[in-house]
Amino acid sequence: MRYGEVLLVEITESGPRATVYNSFPLNDCPAELWSALDAQAIAAENGAAAALLNGPRYWLMNTIEKEAPLQQETRTFGGIEMLKQATVELTSMNPAPYLANEVSRNTVFVFNAGEEIYELVDPQGRRWVMQTFSQVADPTLSRSELPGLAGRLELPEGWTYAPRVLTETLRLDTTTRPAQVLQDNLTNSYSLEFD
Repeated sequence: MRYGEVLLVEITESGPRATVYNSFPLNDCPAELWSALDAQAIAAENGAAAALLNGPRYWLMNTIEKEAPLQQETRTFGGIEMLKQATVELTSMNPAPYLANEVSRNTVFVFNAGEEIYELVDPQGRRWVMQTFSQVADPTLSRSELPGLAGRLELPEGWTYAPRVLTETLRLDTTTRPAQVLQDNLTNSYSLEFD
C-alpha cells in the first residue's frame, strides 16, 4: 500500500511538533505529482516553520484500525489529497536514525499470524516492528529485499535486525497512548511493540 506524507512543522516551547497529512487511503501518492512537490513552497503556503516530505512509503501491516473523527481534515498538496492523521513530537528538525519520536495517531496496526515481519531489537531487548518500508533513501528498495536488509543497516552497538514469521496475530495498539516510532538509516519506520 503506497503512500506519501507531508509534515507541517511548528516550533513549540517543548520543541518542533509536526502535523502529519497522509495520502492513504485517498490515493497511492502518484509519482509524477509527488516528485513535483516543493517543501519550501508548501511551508510558506501553510504558515509552517517547515514542511517535510516523507515518501514514497509502503505499509506492511495487514490492516489499520482507526476510529475516524466525524469531520476529517483534508488538504491538497500539489494535487495530492491527504488526510490529517497524526501529530509527532520531533526530537529535532532532522531526527537521527534509531532515535524514537512520540506519535499520537490513535490506531491499531494488525499483522496477521503467518506473516513475515521485520524487527529491530534494541539493547534493552525491546522489539521494534517495521511498519513501513521507504523509498526515500533508496528509490529502488522493494519488499523482497527486506529479509536480508541487516547487511545494509548501520545498526548502533547492541542492536539487531531480523525477519520473523508470526505464530499469532500481532496488534500494535496505540489507541490510548502515543506510539514510539523510529527510523533506520534507510528511513524505514518501526513501531515499538508494547508489552
